[in-house]
Amino acid sequence: MPAWLAAPGERRRVTITLAAVLVIAGLAFAWGANGQALEIYYAAAVRSMAASWHDFLFGAFDPAGTITLDKLPGAFWLQALSVRIFGLHTWTIVLPQILEGIATVLALYVVVRRQAGTLAGLVAAALAAVSPALVALDRGNVADSLLIMLLVLAADATTRAATTGRLRTLLLAGALVGLAFQAKMIEAWAILPALAVFYILSAPGTMRRRVAAVAAAGLVVAVVSLSWMTFVSLVPAGSRPDVDGTTHNSIYQQVFQYNGFGRIDAPVASAGAGPTAAALLSLFSVRHGPGADRLVVGAAGRDGAWLLPAALLSVVGVLLARRRRDRRDPVRSGAVMWAVWLATLFVLFSAAGAINPYYLGALSPPIAALCGIGVSVAWRRRGQGRAALGWLLTAAIATAVYALALLPARDRPGWLPAGVVVLGAAAALMALWALLAPAPRRAALAVGAVLIAAALAPVVASASLVCGGRGPFDTPFQTPAVTAVTQGLARRAQDLSPQVVATFKRGGQGTRYPLATYTSLVAAPLIYATGDEVLPIGGFRGTNPSPSLASLRHLIASGQLHIVLGPAGTDPRMRWVGAHCAHLRPVGLIPAFYCGVPPGFP
Repeated sequence: MPAWLAAPGERRRVTITLAAVLVIAGLAFAWGANGQALEIYYAAAVRSMAASWHDFLFGAFDPAGTITLDKLPGAFWLQALSVRIFGLHTWTIVLPQILEGIATVLALYVVVRRQAGTLAGLVAAALAAVSPALVALDRGNVADSLLIMLLVLAADATTRAATTGRLRTLLLAGALVGLAFQAKMIEAWAILPALAVFYILSAPGTMRRRVAAVAAAGLVVAVVSLSWMTFVSLVPAGSRPDVDGTTHNSIYQQVFQYNGFGRIDAPVASAGAGPTAAALLSLFSVRHGPGADRLVVGAAGRDGAWLLPAALLSVVGVLLARRRRDRRDPVRSGAVMWAVWLATLFVLFSAAGAINPYYLGALSPPIAALCGIGVSVAWRRRGQGRAALGWLLTAAIATAVYALALLPARDRPGWLPAGVVVLGAAAALMALWALLAPAPRRAALAVGAVLIAAALAPVVASASLVCGGRGPFDTPFQTPAVTAVTQGLARRAQDLSPQVVATFKRGGQGTRYPLATYTSLVAAPLIYATGDEVLPIGGFRGTNPSPSLASLRHLIASGQLHIVLGPAGTDPRMRWVGAHCAHLRPVGLIPAFYCGVPPGFP
């Protein structure tokens, strides 16, 4: 085992333990992945991108490359390459996220070990591997898996840079954050304060030199982050797809307004969205509105906050225990870094207009890292006074009480509340025993008992996600009705009826566009099922001006388009279709129109 994974005297023990953690993580992420219900919008885009290098380069949603995804395509490039190499299958689309999740757990071990030692790294990796938010995230096909992996790697590069003083390593951290921007845009920049604080606190050299190094790394972040966007902006509009999520065909507007600051005070399913898009988006979003308690109660709390009390106690305990250490103390600086990461994302997600459950996966690394550092500090100080044992006692009580508050009244194992009480009480008594009669062996037993008790609820929550075949849009112990929505709609979209596919392929025979739909959401199942072009009117939300009404009328008049799906609502394009095309039997709840009768179609 390399020296950066374990010291020579502990390699065998650490190798076995770390391998066990990674195997558990891999099983949690991959178990049943071949039957996972995909996020069909992204899956359809991946199929389009895998079939054409032009679509791949520009992140096109549809095979003809008329419009892009409504996000940057960084994470979906990996999925498209996987499909191009191994063929189209649920497994090949989910595989990159499984590998990214395992890499995240390993990278978290490495960075926390650099900061606080092997025990801290192992505890952090183990807790991350069983974090429900991370488990659900890495079982699906959304972009956040790559984002989190790259951000944890950036934290490791920053830690190495602060240790060695090498500027190039800090610049590497900036490049990794820039690559993370390609996966999830502005959210990647949210950890920059944490990385900057860590480096300034613990790197060698004068304050002026440290600040200059951080500024240089920030410049690298900006250059790498904006590189692809600048390239797209320089390509003539006629040679690339229209940019979704914009009104001016601007990739910068898509990133910084539509996917950025415009989401702070406005829900994702806004009034401007098409009715189909708005209804679906509201079903898959976290239902608790913006507020300070949004992430700590209900389904969101059960997804990512089980160990939040222990993490907060760790910050306080570590800062107090190591307050007299040298400025460059990596343990104290590491605790500050992860605390700033956690606080920044907590505020961001609490204030955003609407968030999806899988966003909370980004909270798992800092929470797990803080718990790992706290356990390590308590372990080292177990024979040096009673402060560490008091921390253990408080952590045991706080995590048990909070877990009981999070557990729903129904749709969870009936024995779980009693298990939380019994293990929590046992851990508290063990810590109290060691506190009243200090002894290294008793303190060691108390540390183990507190860890087991704290991990019980999140482990069972993660197991419920895996055994239920659930994914990124799901949360632990959700009701069967919610699961029926998140999984049922996704599966029906993914496994589209062959009769529906055959009907519309026949109906669009001989045309340039076999079908047009209002919003990309309606187009996605057919694109994923057939690989054929479906023209998305209005993009993801239905608010994009592409194609214009004049272009749509031209396509219909010239016989290039016959069939349109979507409501004849307030959108001028769909109002025109409703007024000038023949009504057909709806497809499910979606109205259908003939704007020209192809030969031989019944």
